[in-house]
Amino acid sequence: MSFSRFACMVFLSAATFGCSSVPRIVNEYKIDVQQGNVLTQDMVAQLRPGLTKDQVRFILGTPVLMDMFHGNRWDYVYRLQKGSTGAVEMRKFSTFFDADNKLVRVTGDVTAAQATDLAAAQETKTREIDLGSVGEDVVAPAPEEKGFFGRMMEKVGF
Repeated sequence: MSFSRFACMVFLSAATFGCSSVPRIVNEYKIDVQQGNVLTQDMVAQLRPGLTKDQVRFILGTPVLMDMFHGNRWDYVYRLQKGSTGAVEMRKFSTFFDADNKLVRVTGDVTAAQATDLAAAQETKTREIDLGSVGEDVVAPAPEEKGFFGRMMEKVGF
């Protein structure tokens, strides 16, 4: 009887210890996790001083952070965690508005493209960008036109 108890205990111990470690013969797949706003150089290059908040929202999208204590500042944050390596890439971009809700300046990791400064576009350090020095070749978006359903609702009387 004592041998059967001993054998049962050895079997349970081996089963418990066997489940506690997983052999790394096959690794599980981990996905890349993106969070926040993806901002490209083209999007930032469209920003001009004097744009309204609606125009900036149209170009860059809705900001991640709109602080109630700093109503004139919008923060765009982007975070990418690679599943295969675990490396984390973070980018921060801020827009600042004046009392009339017009764009004054921007700061952040994404830089405005300059024709003479291609090396600075590769740089990822935070810096402030003077929007007055950027060319005038991009036009602000036109006001939104009503779509099909908007026109139909208008005809019905809504």
